[in-house]
Amino acid sequence: MTMMRFLTLCLTFVALSATAQAQNMFAPAAKVNEQAVTNFEVDQRAKFLTLLRSPGDPQEEALKALVNERLQLAAAVAAGINLTDDQVLIGMEEFAARANLSVEDFTKAIAGGGVAQESFRDFVKSGLAWRELVRARFGPRAQITEAEVDRALALTSGKGGLRVLLSEIILPAQNPQATAQSQQRANTISKLTSTAAFSAQARRHSASGTRGRGGRLDWMPLSNLPPQIRSQILVLSPGQVTAPISITNGIVLFQLRGIEETEATEAVDVSLEYAAYYIPGGRSDAALKEAARIKGRVDSCDDLYGIAKGQPEERLDIDTLPIADVPQDVAIELAKLDPGEVSTNLTRSNGETLMLLMLCGRTAELGEDVSREDVRAQLFNQRLESYANGYLSELKADATIVYP
Repeated sequence: MTMMRFLTLCLTFVALSATAQAQNMFAPAAKVNEQAVTNFEVDQRAKFLTLLRSPGDPQEEALKALVNERLQLAAAVAAGINLTDDQVLIGMEEFAARANLSVEDFTKAIAGGGVAQESFRDFVKSGLAWRELVRARFGPRAQITEAEVDRALALTSGKGGLRVLLSEIILPAQNPQATAQSQQRANTISKLTSTAAFSAQARRHSASGTRGRGGRLDWMPLSNLPPQIRSQILVLSPGQVTAPISITNGIVLFQLRGIEETEATEAVDVSLEYAAYYIPGGRSDAALKEAARIKGRVDSCDDLYGIAKGQPEERLDIDTLPIADVPQDVAIELAKLDPGEVSTNLTRSNGETLMLLMLCGRTAELGEDVSREDVRAQLFNQRLESYANGYLSELKADATIVYP
């Protein structure tokens, strides 16, 4: 083979490889009702999420978000919502303004991270269309009564607090098939009003450690719960169930069994200090045995430093965060714990790693006086978000979602 022929073959191979790579980037990572979500879109969104420092695995979160947005945008178009270029531009300006930047400066900044302006535009457009659809569809049903405002104000008055008696169901959602099945089941459970029926569903389907008790939890201060869940509980009557709430690898529902005022002043904002020690093996017998061994050796979060000594840094995380910033599945588990107590109900890495979770402590900040209209607006937006999450679950349950 001559040198010239060899060089020609090499160049041809390089060109074919580049073409194959480009084609692969535009191959579907998922199909949502026959609409493709391409690998290129996932890559772009993952880079964008990385720049925004969003929690979770960027690739997984990007694919999940894009699948949701396909459903959301299709539902908005079907409802006759079509945004103008000016509306999208205003939305882009509002988003960029959060970073105190103009759209031009913001797009230059994300371009440095490999994100195209068109990807940013699509992200904003989907969000705006969904918001308009949700307000049009659920706005009239999300109105807040005076009694609900009074109850919310009790949390900020400094004159007392609330504690709640709940039952829980956690449904598995570790893969697309399990997620679709759990979403359908969650939509049915969310319509229950019987505590006996809810308990029966918990015993049959819940993946929580409370399954054997029919999902029943003990009394807890309402402020222990994340704000998103707290707002749903506030507007329930005994027997009613929250809308399905998505968490990492699962869907959770709460039923209110009782609510009562307490004399203790209720905290409005709570910061949580907690430790997470990661054990390879998921929920295998070996991993659970190791978790039980560690649990018997520790009384406080500081003791976990000794357990993790000499191991890779990523085996142990100890954080202090506002409760609103704590991952929702973690915040739900911490709500059930007293300082020094441990939970082993959660996993990470698609179930391959067991999380030994310990509450180190809670720091409460009491709220100042707020106006009734501020409280009403906050409750309205939170209830609207609850309806939106339930509607998205229905769209997913009815959709054909394929991951090639």
